[in-house]
Amino acid sequence: MELTKKTHSCVRIEKDGRTLVIDPGVFSEADAAVGADAILVTHEHLDHFDEERLRRGMEANPAAEIWTPASVADQISAAFPGRVHTVGEGDAFTAAGFEIEVHGQLHAVIHPDIPRITNVGFLLDGGAVFHPGDALTVPEGRTVDTLLLPVHAPWNKVGEIIDYVRAVAPRRALDIHDSLLQDHARPVYDAMIDKLGGTDHGRLAPGARTELG
Repeated sequence: MELTKKTHSCVRIEKDGRTLVIDPGVFSEADAAVGADAILVTHEHLDHFDEERLRRGMEANPAAEIWTPASVADQISAAFPGRVHTVGEGDAFTAAGFEIEVHGQLHAVIHPDIPRITNVGFLLDGGAVFHPGDALTVPEGRTVDTLLLPVHAPWNKVGEIIDYVRAVAPRRALDIHDSLLQDHARPVYDAMIDKLGGTDHGRLAPGARTELG
């Protein structure tokens, strides 16, 4: 199993010749979903869900399908009849050869005056990798090997991220949700998470790959 980091919160994961893409949003590459056999979208915010990128992926592979919460599915199901599946917390399904569990219900709090929207996380192959979307969801009862860590966002601070790594206790954590993090700030974040997170922590440049499992 191999993971390719795309820009911001998007990743491509390949196994046995099949490809899964998670969260191809507007900050990710224009062809981020092209070549996907299955696409997962955690929530409706544009940095995770971009209809044009989804359309390119779905048109490139007429057999590709999407799994996502209702808030996203309602916007795109008419364009891809029979190929969009609505999921929520507690669901489990198989996509592109991956066994996937859905964890979490709500986006993290941005501000009390901003209503919270639906957000789900996706756990692959019993815990090989967990993508939480925009929330600090702990997949209860599961051991996570690789945690995709939303390291920087309008809704978090580094102390919360450190505590989240500790709560999930993965073998390693890899940064995602990092487009707004300035290059000169990265060593500061790295040093704090490395020292206090209690696990192997790293980050990949867009296009870089790593083995999973």
